[in-house]
Amino acid sequence: MAEAAERPRSRFLFLLPALIFVALVGLFGVQLISGRNPAEVPSVLIDKPVPIFDLAPLEGLQANGRPVPGFSNQDLKGRVTVVNVWASWCAPCRQEHPLLVELAKNPSVRVVGINQKDNPDNARRFLGALGNPYAAVGVDPNGRASIDWGVYGVPETFIVGPDGTIRYKHIGPLTPENFSAFKERLAQIPRA
Repeated sequence: MAEAAERPRSRFLFLLPALIFVALVGLFGVQLISGRNPAEVPSVLIDKPVPIFDLAPLEGLQANGRPVPGFSNQDLKGRVTVVNVWASWCAPCRQEHPLLVELAKNPSVRVVGINQKDNPDNARRFLGALGNPYAAVGVDPNGRASIDWGVYGVPETFIVGPDGTIRYKHIGPLTPENFSAFKERLAQIPRA
């Protein structure tokens, strides 16, 4: 009698991998059909005020003979601002940098940078070699401000509305392939 009870159980165990496989295929199929971009990680900070922070400037960084200031959450009010989280040790940051330089030429947009966990000398050399698109650079030596912004890793770029609210978050480097879509999102933000 124990043998008869054992057979249905062993059949179930034999079918279990196939059932798990079918369930996973169904789940992946639903994800594909949904049209959601799997590279986009939703941020709970969208449509919320930027976190409270106050970052010191990158010591010794100058533009037009004047020190480039640090910035705080209060400085992100009054106009549309692009906040780029970067580091000199980040290879994708180097790749996206020419696009930030181009973006900074737009007078209706202010571009600022959060320099995350970086050596100040290396950060200054990085901007000296590639150009400085940032109106302000705040130093985040321990990554605390970046965590408050919900940063997963560098680079990440945010669009902040003139009311100081985060309107969009782009994870990963800006590239020629996604730059047009980023600029379209930027153009949709009402100006002050």
